[in-house]
Amino acid sequence: MEARIQALPEVKEATITFTTNQLQVVTEGDKDLLEEFQKICAAIESEVIVKRKVSVNKKEEKKKREQEQQEKKREQKRERIEIVAGAGLFLAGILLKDKYELFSTILFVSSYLTLGWEILLTAGKNICKGRMLDENFLMSIATLGAFAIQEYAEAVGVMLFYRIGEMFEHIAVEKSRGQIMSAVDLRPEVVSREQNGVTEVIPAEQAQVGDLLIVRPGDRIPLDGTVIDGESRIDTSPVTGEPVPVKVEKGDSLVSGCVNTSGLLKMRVEKVLEDSMVTRILDSVEHAAASKPKIDKFITRFARVYTPFVVALALATAILPSLVTGNWSYWVYTALTFLVISCPCALVLSVPLAFFSGIGAGSKRGILFKGGVAIEALQGVKTVVMDKTGTITEGNFVVQKCVANEMEEEELLRLAAVCEKNSTHPIGTSILLAAEERKVSVPDPERITEISGKGIEAVLDGRQILCGNQKLMEQYQVDLTNGPKGSYGTEVLVAVDGEFAGFLVISDTIKKDAVSAVQELKRQKIRTAMLTGDAKESAEAVAEQTGIDEVHARLLPEEKLGELTKIREQNGSVMFVGDGINDAPVLAGADVGAAMGSGADAAIEAADVVFMTSSMEAIPASLEIARSTNRIAKQNVLFALAIKVVVMVLGLAGFADMWLAVFADTGVAMLCVLNSIRILYKKK
Repeated sequence: MEARIQALPEVKEATITFTTNQLQVVTEGDKDLLEEFQKICAAIESEVIVKRKVSVNKKEEKKKREQEQQEKKREQKRERIEIVAGAGLFLAGILLKDKYELFSTILFVSSYLTLGWEILLTAGKNICKGRMLDENFLMSIATLGAFAIQEYAEAVGVMLFYRIGEMFEHIAVEKSRGQIMSAVDLRPEVVSREQNGVTEVIPAEQAQVGDLLIVRPGDRIPLDGTVIDGESRIDTSPVTGEPVPVKVEKGDSLVSGCVNTSGLLKMRVEKVLEDSMVTRILDSVEHAAASKPKIDKFITRFARVYTPFVVALALATAILPSLVTGNWSYWVYTALTFLVISCPCALVLSVPLAFFSGIGAGSKRGILFKGGVAIEALQGVKTVVMDKTGTITEGNFVVQKCVANEMEEEELLRLAAVCEKNSTHPIGTSILLAAEERKVSVPDPERITEISGKGIEAVLDGRQILCGNQKLMEQYQVDLTNGPKGSYGTEVLVAVDGEFAGFLVISDTIKKDAVSAVQELKRQKIRTAMLTGDAKESAEAVAEQTGIDEVHARLLPEEKLGELTKIREQNGSVMFVGDGINDAPVLAGADVGAAMGSGADAAIEAADVVFMTSSMEAIPASLEIARSTNRIAKQNVLFALAIKVVVMVLGLAGFADMWLAVFADTGVAMLCVLNSIRILYKKK
């Protein structure tokens, strides 16, 4: 379908996404091609209906999905009844074969029609459309040929086990598909909006930016927004995977998809439903299967050549030896067996399902792969290059230590907090937060003066307090003999009445899992590097603490891309992990770009992979999933080909009957399916 739509002169690009049954088309001009798309798709699969996607609310979508599920359940029930009835008739035919041959034959024919009517009908329709070389045709000609040479039991057996295999394939595919979609669809159906003191329930898609919403304890945060009243603890695990609830109060940001666990919150909508996190997560997964990896395209091309080749070989097997030996029955049976063996469904099915399962396994762990191409590219990564702030570190300023000369640490912190009492600077805020956490009282200063670029001078209880950098101390001629000797972070120096009193070290916090993640990357034989715009001293201190191999500091965005190119030339394929708007160019330029879910929208859009947990451990986990996925895809191809080649040779030599042919086709396909979906159940 995709190929034929793509071939239309008005179509630039066409992609069918299996996950959502969506056809995405980029066309030239305004011509309505919907009718043309319908003709193409119906010519291939008569049941397919192509219609324009319209925006529906979550409630209608849920109802439609439930109807589809009910229809699928009815279809599955009918399928099981047919298989059970067909199997019963088949067993009865075998039991009565020796005593009542005519009655046994009638039972075999009844069983065959019960099991195979749909396959025969589909094969007939496809022949009328000029499409013969599919598995329905192969199954029909092989089983009807077996009837022609009076091998009734084997003909029915082939159809029975083929139907059983098809049933298991459908169940496995639907299961993996359902797990992925249900894991990420956190969108709300309705929201509680407060307007003029009155609360009303409205569909979520009607909420606009600036609306006030009520979020009760136990409710999921419906849209991205800001708390304007109340305080509570938020369970962020559905979005970030973080198990510890986060405290929020007035002014804090809320991310949709998280759960309000305790207090009543009033929030202001900052993003409408289609722009909120819950929709972005769903869109990422819905479109993940749209880009096909190279190995998938190879298998599709291979099957197009492979099928007519084996049909021609089967015809030659039936005719040429028969003309020489005159034993038509034997050689026709051998050729028909060969046809059943040759069905390429195991090959065509196994590779895309392996990648699809890899995407599902990632989504369960908060790793969103934007397609099979990203998974395929990850297996070749030799170096993981990371930004510092927000990737390796938390992106927040925290007082790491207080070093006092001749006073208590709490007193030093109190004096620094007095100077920073009215500050909105991140460093000042971190000092005030540290004082609050240690329950240090912070009185109002008698006078406060900000000295630009240097710090603050304050007066408290008649004493002069200085709080700032080295330039401030030099301006007031403070002796720094006992001052700091250099450490990771920003140093805030404090002096009282011209005498140096001590200093505070304020720095970004390294993520708890950073060290273990870097160690795991080294275990996987992956080199690590850091590209950052921060000071060299800070970058090197972080690298030393975490074990990162290579550091490049004080870089502008365009310089980051240049350094990345050099690393690629030296070491090979590169994965870059970042979170800021300034990381977008290098994310797009890397072999694989990965963004932290808590990062800027521009970074998330530019990335091939998004780590919704924003944790460092997701980096080695994504590489492990990618390797497992690629390994399983290759296992499937090699296994399917090896079995088929062996059984084909046995078939041509006359040693393989139709029972072995069934295993080589349906059995191998089932094993490939099971091998693929085990990624979904792999433990961390």
